[in-house]
Amino acid sequence: MVNDETMNFKVEKDRSDKIQVVLKEVYNALQEKGYNPVNQIVGYILSGDPTYITSYNNARNTIRTVERDELLEEMVKKYIGIDK
Repeated sequence: MVNDETMNFKVEKDRSDKIQVVLKEVYNALQEKGYNPVNQIVGYILSGDPTYITSYNNARNTIRTVERDELLEEMVKKYIGIDK
């Protein structure tokens, strides 16, 4: 039997704040090491392969504290200007 109902996914505000901090820390570490942070983070999100993220400043472990779907949700919310 196929479930045709739309699933609901929600990240709480405190979690949202944590995700923003994590992304900034990882972005900065990638930038400091000379990588293109946006490309590397996108590669990680799409593939799930943590080697897209440098281990410098513990960035690889830091980004793994957040689920990839939560990262995507936060990015979409920021892109379209929703702060809920």
